[in-house]
Amino acid sequence: MLLAVDVGNTNTVLGVFEGERLRESWRVSTSAARTSDENAVLVRELFRLADIEPALDGAIISSVVPGAVPPLSAALSTRFGLDPLVVGPGLKTGMPILYENPKEVGADRIVNAVAAYERYQQGLVVVDFGTATTFDCVTPQGEYLGGVIAPGITVSADALYHHAAKLPRVEIRRPEQVVGRNTVASMQAGLYYGYAGLVDGIVRRMGEEVAYPLKVVATGGLAPLIADVSTCIDEADEGLTLQGLYILYQRNTVAHRVTRP
Repeated sequence: MLLAVDVGNTNTVLGVFEGERLRESWRVSTSAARTSDENAVLVRELFRLADIEPALDGAIISSVVPGAVPPLSAALSTRFGLDPLVVGPGLKTGMPILYENPKEVGADRIVNAVAAYERYQQGLVVVDFGTATTFDCVTPQGEYLGGVIAPGITVSADALYHHAAKLPRVEIRRPEQVVGRNTVASMQAGLYYGYAGLVDGIVRRMGEEVAYPLKVVATGGLAPLIADVSTCIDEADEGLTLQGLYILYQRNTVAHRVTRP
């Protein structure tokens, strides 16, 4: 079995693969302060709750929170006998990076791009609804061209709450209508339809800059919600990043275990 871990700024997504099949996945809060022992307990408890024996053959990690990687890697090494792959410089991706400085591209963005291109084999935009909303463009030849970074929808909702004294914290959901008849409904309309408009507008402009059709794939926890109203999103896949980690693991190693004395 393979453990794939995607550490985001707000949430960490873990998934366990049996062969090519994603057997189970979990979403937990990200904490760089979590110790290696706490990480080990977390992983074992998640496996226990899913009634899965933690007999792991390998692990791979992508992270945009550098401080979270050492204790997580230590937990997998000490408690599970694994030497996890970490997505970053030196890892074989099979995707040329056309960014001016390839090291600036977040690991999660590369993982998403690899997974989407492996599946669709055409020009793509991958929209990831996380702490930031990212738009990543892939050429028909499978090159990472570049992208866009915008504030995430949750970040925007929190900004309204913290910087406007009379505005409440609201659930991000689809309102009954665009014209809100109360403050909560008005804020929900602004967030929901505002982000749908942001996505459609940015993707349209990206399409105008390239000379090929773009398939638009959305991922992240809020992807299904926004995909429901967006006019440009073709597919929504919350498991895209985990699939990308599986692909990268296969491209780099068959079995990546520590040889225990």
